[in-house]
Formats: sequence, C-alpha cells, structure tokens
Amino acid sequence: MLIANPIYDVVFKRLMENDRVAKYFISTLLGQKVLSLSVKPQEFTYTDELTGLRLFRLDFMAIIETETGENRKILIEIQKAKDEIDIIRFRNYLAEQYKKQDKVDDELTTLPITTIYIFGFKLPNIKTACLHVKRHYHDLINETIITHKNSMIEALTHDSYIVQAKRITKRYKTPLDKLLSVFEQDNFIGDTQTVKNYLHQPDDENVKAITDILHYTGTDPKTRKEIEDEHEAWRTMNALFEKKEKVYKKALEEKDKALNEKDKALSEKDKALSEKDNELETQRKLIEELRKKLNEE
Repeated sequence: MLIANPIYDVVFKRLMENDRVAKYFISTLLGQKVLSLSVKPQEFTYTDELTGLRLFRLDFMAIIETETGENRKILIEIQKAKDEIDIIRFRNYLAEQYKKQDKVDDELTTLPITTIYIFGFKLPNIKTACLHVKRHYHDLINETIITHKNSMIEALTHDSYIVQAKRITKRYKTPLDKLLSVFEQDNFIGDTQTVKNYLHQPDDENVKAITDILHYTGTDPKTRKEIEDEHEAWRTMNALFEKKEKVYKKALEEKDKALNEKDKALSEKDKALSEKDNELETQRKLIEELRKKLNEE
C-alpha cells in the first residue's frame, strides 16, 4: 500500500486531527487508556522567512485512566523533529508551557505535562526505537520508593516518550510495534522520501484507520504538493545549516591556527630568553672565577 511518510508535519497533522487515531496513538505510547481528549489551540510560534518552514507542535488536554484505576487530567505535548537542527525549540516550547495555566471546570490550574517527541534521526547512544523516560519519588533518607503522587511535584516534573523513526524495525507483534510500523523509514518511492510502500497487512482496526488516512494523503495531488514543499523547505534549511556550520568550523580552524602560531612564537621567545639566561649564567661564573684568581694572587 502506498502511504505518505508521517514524519512530515503536513502528514502527521492529518493523522492527529482524527480523534480516534489521536487517542490510539497516545494511549498506545503511554500504555494507559485515554478516556477523553481535546486539542488545545495549535501554536506555530516561528516561521523561517527564507524557507517558509513552520515549526510544529500539538497540545492535548487528556483524561487518562492510571494503573491504579483513577482518572487523571494531564497535558500532552507532541513535538516532532525531522532533523537535529530542530532540537533547541523543544526546550523553548516546554519552558513556555510551564508558564501557563489551564482552565479545568472553570478554574485555572497547573496540570502535569507529558511530552512525546518523534525524531526523524538517530540518537547515537540510544539504540531502541521507543523509550519512556520515567520519574520515581525516591526517599533518600529511608532509601525507599514513594508510590503516591503529589500535585506540586507532578506540575514541576514530567515523563517523556521518545520515538526514533529511523530505528523502527520490521517487527509487527505488539500493539506498540503495529503503531510504530507506520513510521518506518524504509521502502521509499523516489529520492524525496515523502511516500513509501507499507508492506504490513493491518490486522488492527486502528492501524487500518491510520494507513487509510496516510494512503489518501500520499495519493492526493494537493497534499503531495504540500509535502514536497515541506521537504524542499527542510532541504534548504539543512543546506543553510551545513553552510553556516562550515563557516563556523573554518573560523575555528583559523583561530586555532593563529593561537598555535602565537604559542609557537611565545615558545621560541621563551627558548631565546632561556638561552640568554644560560649565557648570562656562564658569564657570571667566568667573572667569579676571575675574581677568585685575582684574590689568590
């Protein structure tokens, strides 16, 4: 089946606009049942003037059912980076999110945050395709784990889920495997890697719903044009970044060369001073010997 590559913002947005798909995506990653989900206003806080590339994120307010059976309201922030140059904005967005309050039952409150990051590149020292960065309440006095939660601590800290699209294998066993399979970065058609062949046979209605959306997105001429435009924007952004990196590297090399030459000059000066000191010491010794001889006579 031909499907669009969901690593692109245009495509991923189409998926998450579907309430069923959004609930399935979040509940499968978190391993918790999503009882309700509402999309907060999407914020495109920056648009690159040269490339026209908009930086994308999705915010949801969710009610989840925890392992203990209680219902809990949380904020879920989904951010996606196709390339490493996109990372710095994650910190900026998260900092802004921590400043805000949300209205729950007509009252302003600070909700716990859970972040989901989807990377279109590999983290060099993390080999898994999907990981959960957890927190524990560790009592350092009694060396025990505290199992109950505190609202203030929950508002100040957060769990993270990270998906590395390029580390997803062809495994298709668990519900998580089946969800991740649509993000596999393989079997592309053409050089742009915007569309690909999905080789699995969906045996889950939720996965089938996802692949149906991706198939339509990948075959619709208008959407294909939007994806190609996004690809070109990223290509331009990467080219500019690489050019800037080369200029910066060259400047560092020239600076290092100048410092090395300065160090060499200082070393030669030190050597000359050392040789002069040795010469003066030799002359001093000769004078002392002459004085000694004169005194003996």
